[in-house]
Amino acid sequence: MCCSSSGGLTRPCPRSTPQNRNEQFWHLIQTPALRVFSRQVQPSLGRRWPTPREFQPKLSKVRQGYPCACPQESNPSNRSGYPHNTQSDNLFRRFLWRIRERWKLLGLFEIDSGHEHYKLTCMIKTGLHHAIQLSIDHPSRQPLKEEDYSSVVTQTHEGFEMDTMAGPVFAHLRHFLGLAEKDYQNSLSSKSCFLQFISNSKSKANFFLTHDKRFFLKTQEKREIQFLLSKLALYIHHLHEYPHSLLVKFLGIHSIKVAQGKKKYFIIMQSVFYPDERISERYDIKGCQVNRWTEPLLSESQIIVVLKDLNFEGHTISLGSHRSWFLKQIELDTAFLRDLNVLDYSLLVAFQKLHSDEKQQSKNILTRIARSVHGAWGEASTVPYLAPEAVTKRLKTDHPSTKRGSYNLLAHNCRLLPDAHNALHTLDGPEHRYFIGIIDFFTVYNLRKRIEFLWKSLLHPSQSFSTVNPAHYASRLYRWVDAHTV
Repeated sequence: MCCSSSGGLTRPCPRSTPQNRNEQFWHLIQTPALRVFSRQVQPSLGRRWPTPREFQPKLSKVRQGYPCACPQESNPSNRSGYPHNTQSDNLFRRFLWRIRERWKLLGLFEIDSGHEHYKLTCMIKTGLHHAIQLSIDHPSRQPLKEEDYSSVVTQTHEGFEMDTMAGPVFAHLRHFLGLAEKDYQNSLSSKSCFLQFISNSKSKANFFLTHDKRFFLKTQEKREIQFLLSKLALYIHHLHEYPHSLLVKFLGIHSIKVAQGKKKYFIIMQSVFYPDERISERYDIKGCQVNRWTEPLLSESQIIVVLKDLNFEGHTISLGSHRSWFLKQIELDTAFLRDLNVLDYSLLVAFQKLHSDEKQQSKNILTRIARSVHGAWGEASTVPYLAPEAVTKRLKTDHPSTKRGSYNLLAHNCRLLPDAHNALHTLDGPEHRYFIGIIDFFTVYNLRKRIEFLWKSLLHPSQSFSTVNPAHYASRLYRWVDAHTV
């Protein structure tokens, strides 16, 4: 090689061999952060960092962005095949810097001005600020009407449009959860940058978090949004019946269309793992075996990884007196999802060691009763509901479980909530605090899934896998919880 890499990023000399140029570029970008990425993060994503030979197709484009430092080739006129571009040089430096920096947020990274989604998230924040302001200025009526579920409000902004779907329904739900609209607005439209979460899910969805990690934004396919909207009244009714349900709390459905771009749909959810500062382990449980192992990271690693069923073996959820409530609520929630004819949902479980003072707080029954009565976020709340005739109409045509118990605490399967943030998804045991919730119930058991079941039955005759009929899926997950909870 006749090129020197000192003094910043340099372009390999044109007289060097293609193989040497590949290796030089490869060693240039193999920073310690990227080596951690290759060894620890990518296996959990189901992908690996490409070899230098596999990286060749991208080299020809990127290589043109940084200048040659070879003395023989220092004259720009002799470098006709490799254009000198100071702006490209700076962009390439920023590209490498962003890759190194992105892993400093414990598996999350800030969507700053150099991020590919920065402009999109800025538009989302602007659109959400105005959408929530509309619900603040014009509180929706009670009880909810049938038309509230089909409501679509379009707001036009500079460079994009945002749709808010079923806005009055979600405003009611947020009120039911004791979540103040101003707090919700401030968190979603803060000047602080969103965070992006790298998931080991097979889904191609993007996951964004608010700066305080309180709310998740997840992109969804149009068909998934249509399914959720079609079942929204049943979902609200279930939360009305069982206000301490472990189902993830959907707080809004929106779409955004940038000028000359494709419409993107996204949902806003309450984060199950909030607050996460002291969480030590995270699990995604489906109650099966196939593809349910994730390679754990080294104990000193600062990268977040969500483990799976097979990783959980040898662990238990120790709830003591709360065990019976937990099993009952899992039974109720999975029965609801079975009736929706869905599968492939996950039970999220996270562990946090309790401090001695927190163990004492969990015994304070007066505080816990107050929290249970006044809502999970500490504010008085009311129950959102459809008008009686609308509920009856939807339930008769859509939901088998219409007749349920009378309205009392036992029928609602209520519990004493802990004095903690995110109390609806928090259960305290003797030694640990557990963050638990059920997510991702968008997969309908249709013809495609039936064929997939037959195919996987041939591939894995002696192992359990996720694609089974909804009744089997629900009962299997319940059995898993029963076997792993003490």
